[in-house]
Amino acid sequence: MRAYRADRAFDGDRVLPSGALVLVEDGRVLAVEPAAAAPPAGVPVTSLPGTTLLPGLVDAHVHLCGDSSPRALDQLPELDPDEVDRIVARSLRQHLAAGVTAVRDLGDVGWAVVDRAPATGPTVVAAGPPITSPGGHCASMGGEARGVDALRAAVRERAERGAALVKLMASGGAMTPGTDMAACQFTSAEVRAVVEEAHRLGLPVTAHAHALGAVRQVLAAGVDGIEHCTGLTATGWGLPPSLAGQLARAGTAVCPTLGLAPDAVPPPRVQELIDRLGLTEQARAEEAARLHRAGVRLVSGVDAGIAPGKPHGLLPRAVGSLVDGGVPAADALRTATGAAADACGLAGGTGRLAPGLDADLLLVDGDATTDVSALARVRLVVSRGQEVGT
Repeated sequence: MRAYRADRAFDGDRVLPSGALVLVEDGRVLAVEPAAAAPPAGVPVTSLPGTTLLPGLVDAHVHLCGDSSPRALDQLPELDPDEVDRIVARSLRQHLAAGVTAVRDLGDVGWAVVDRAPATGPTVVAAGPPITSPGGHCASMGGEARGVDALRAAVRERAERGAALVKLMASGGAMTPGTDMAACQFTSAEVRAVVEEAHRLGLPVTAHAHALGAVRQVLAAGVDGIEHCTGLTATGWGLPPSLAGQLARAGTAVCPTLGLAPDAVPPPRVQELIDRLGLTEQARAEEAARLHRAGVRLVSGVDAGIAPGKPHGLLPRAVGSLVDGGVPAADALRTATGAAADACGLAGGTGRLAPGLDADLLLVDGDATTDVSALARVRLVVSRGQEVGT
């Protein structure tokens, strides 16, 4: 048994005003007490002055096969399995170093993450190749399908291969030239078929949806989550208040994929969109905050690995962007801990400081409950009871 103490703590749902003493045994949290509590006799205590203790972070949107290079996604069909595995292992190390102890991978190639993700390090929830239309967004990952029967078969394949969820590309994407971010990639009947088949098999569905029409389409079909949720049209972006209200009432988890590396230079196609529509990181963060005020369930995920501006381990910046947009600090922390664990199907395993859960812990310098930039000042990471680097 070992104990970890901090005078400031956040348990994945709320700030603990009395701090926390967390007892860990056999890789799991045994108990959570106020910081002033006495540990059992003889139990070693790690206490780092001036730190905040939190659950390890949960990144709800990563691509572990992506190496964050300019051709991160385009190069995937050219890589042999050994090279893909090396990229995946390196990506997971980068997440762990940043205090991210669980990730949801929303698109691999060749089933690399589903079949071969390392058993040690961050917990991985994997979707396999995303289902997309022929020639559609991220078709290079191998998930192309068209028509109700083929789409149902694609869902069954994911269930049979052991995927934990289904990722559906409902609109075009910025990183795939020739696709239209403001247009739907499937008919409503096709989207309903994917959701119905996945739910029949016990799998949740999250949908990539930039287009306003795609957001409406997947919400009507009953998806469990929406990635990006930009609300793009040919002339603007953002969700009407009525649609935000529908999302809130449905309880759909929305991941706005915030977080951008400093001095990132977007690809020309993306920069043109930013310039034309004002789709800056700050504007997107303010839109996310508006959704939060409307009662929409927000979770944090970076879309890590897809480009130089989206490196692995950037999740603290996504949380910071939410705060910059107007989300209160504690609520922003929740999007990367308890709320993210819920959306990823990990509520019974991680994302909170609670007895019985994995001992995934993060100690950072400063008061992260009032200043989320403290998340970037990592002092100690514990993954399933093992101190990282020891």
